[in-house]
Amino acid sequence: MHAYRVRRSVLLLACAGLAAFAAATLPSGRAAGAVSSACATRSLVVWLDTNGDGTAGSTFYKLHFTNLSAARCTLSGFPGVSAVDLAGRRLGSPAARDARTPVRTVTVGPGRSATAVLQIADTGVFTPANCEALTAAGLRVFPPNRTRSRVVPFPFRACSRTGPTYLHVRGVRR
Repeated sequence: MHAYRVRRSVLLLACAGLAAFAAATLPSGRAAGAVSSACATRSLVVWLDTNGDGTAGSTFYKLHFTNLSAARCTLSGFPGVSAVDLAGRRLGSPAARDARTPVRTVTVGPGRSATAVLQIADTGVFTPANCEALTAAGLRVFPPNRTRSRVVPFPFRACSRTGPTYLHVRGVRR
C-alpha cells in the first residue's frame, strides 16, 4: 500500500510540474487549446465568388479560404495569385500586391472563411502586342506564406505575356 501512495504522489508532482511548465511557456492570457498555427494548404478550400463588382477597366472578386480542418488556424498577408492555362502553366505576370492593404493576422475557425479581394483588369486596356490576350482556365492560388497551391477553375481574359500587371490582390481579411 505504501508503494502505491509513493507512486501516486510522484505522479501528482509530475503532473503539477508539467502544468506549471505549460503555463509558464504559453503566451499570457491564452489557454493551451487557443494556440493556432498557420493554415496548411491541405486544410483549405480556395474558391472565388464569381459575382464580381465591376468598375471602369477592372472587376473585383472575393477570393475565399475556407478552413476544413477540425482546428482553428491563422492566415496573414497576401495570397499568391496567377492566371493558368488548362495545363496549369502560368499566364503572364503574377498578381501584384496592393500595398495600401495593411497586413493582418486572421484566425479562421473550422468551417469558417477568410477572404482576399482580387482585381482583374480588362485586358483591352493593354496594347495587343504587350498583352497577347487569351482565355485563362483559372487561377493558381497560394495561401499567404505557403508553398503549395490550389487551382480555382475560372475562365477569364488574361495576358499571356509577362510585363503587364492585370491582376492585383489585397491582404486577407475576415
